[in-house]
Amino acid sequence: MQIQEDNQPYDDINVTPMLDLAYVLLVIFIIMTTASVQGVKVDLPKAQASTSLAKPQTKAITINQTGDMFLDAYPVTLDQLEQRMAQYRAVNPQLSVVIKGDAHVQYARVMEVMELLKRNDITSLGLATTHAAP
Repeated sequence: MQIQEDNQPYDDINVTPMLDLAYVLLVIFIIMTTASVQGVKVDLPKAQASTSLAKPQTKAITINQTGDMFLDAYPVTLDQLEQRMAQYRAVNPQLSVVIKGDAHVQYARVMEVMELLKRNDITSLGLATTHAAP
């Protein structure tokens, strides 16, 4: 067995710590990307002809089966929703909104949200549906 002297330089670099760091960063990246895809589960109504009209910077308002509202997966009341829509509209006059109402929600609840958007002069809006099987 050969013993190396203290003043002798090493001829190779130990890459094990660097690989350990790379694997940890990879795991953190995977966890963070899957955590940011959370949303509110709703049963969307079916439509024959549906196309994706979502634009960048589009806000999503979700109304679940019990009538609870969510703005980009965060629960809000009708008053909070109106305040936030006014703020978003002040920043971006071309604001687009998609309403995702559950198929079993009362139609009046969706109409309340649409009236709120009209009061805030937000006219670029869409209703989310799923494609019906032929």
